[in-house]
Amino acid sequence: MAHTICLIPGDGIGPEVAEATRRVIAAAGADIDWVELPAGEAAYATHGDVLPAGTVEAIERHRVALKGPVTTPIGKGFASVNVTLRKRLDLYAAVRPVRSLPGIRTRYENVEIVVIRENTEGLYSGIENEIVPGVVQSLKIATRAACERIARYAFRYARERGRRKVTVFHKANIMKKSDGLFLECAREVHEAEGLGIEYNELIIDNGCMQLVKDPTQFDVLLLENLYGDVISDLCAGLVGGLGVVPGSNIGDTCAVFEAVHGSAPDIAGKNIANPLALIMSGVMMLNHLGLTDPADRIKAAYNAVLAGGHPDELTRDIGGRAGTREFADALIRRM
Repeated sequence: MAHTICLIPGDGIGPEVAEATRRVIAAAGADIDWVELPAGEAAYATHGDVLPAGTVEAIERHRVALKGPVTTPIGKGFASVNVTLRKRLDLYAAVRPVRSLPGIRTRYENVEIVVIRENTEGLYSGIENEIVPGVVQSLKIATRAACERIARYAFRYARERGRRKVTVFHKANIMKKSDGLFLECAREVHEAEGLGIEYNELIIDNGCMQLVKDPTQFDVLLLENLYGDVISDLCAGLVGGLGVVPGSNIGDTCAVFEAVHGSAPDIAGKNIANPLALIMSGVMMLNHLGLTDPADRIKAAYNAVLAGGHPDELTRDIGGRAGTREFADALIRRM
């Protein structure tokens, strides 16, 4: 039976990497009916809205989406499509697996970390105002309900996947109420539901130092929103960058899988972007749907291509000279 999946190509390099991903998923034998939806700058040009209501309604109806990168302006312009989508669909758990890949040389080996980030509140609640001219404030929101559910998700994820340890990064020594509540909920959930899973807490500045000293000491990281955003990119840097890590946003009724890198408008349309991050996110999506055979075929294919190290099969960012289409072709040949 075919699965109906929403596809948001995005803007910049988004349409190129989305098309490469669609080709690879089809070659793996997954039976997918794609519903293409607008979002981002391109959607604003055609619909007058960076996140049209029809896009959100379609994801609510079909429950699963694969999203390419979309542009978020800095300091002005429209609100982040990513943040808005997470809030509207209540995608409260951002899950970012980070692992060392064959053929991708970095300073570290044997890294295998899963960053689980609370995705709906904290400073990203977007509650800001100017108190008097030249003085602004941003409110950091923490609720027991949101802190408890992300902690439950993290321990359930660890238990179901045989992970050994959950570590919380926090700044409760300074933000005693907000981060204190996050810690309190994590401890309570660990005591009630974390049987057999080691639990640890680190102040986030120390956690960052420990990550760059020895990332192999970590397994599952549980973080509030802003910390999770920063740390997930830091962890990506341990294994080669944002071009080689996938991402997902999970809620109780919907899930959106996405490349977490930017839209890179400077190289859009040039067939040089690396589609691997979105392809890997597609693998996460297939596993979420229970389509483990095609997911395993794609994973084996990109592992083989990366391990092979042939310049004609790798994109420029990972040491080759292949284009976006050629990288996808190499994966398809392996399958």
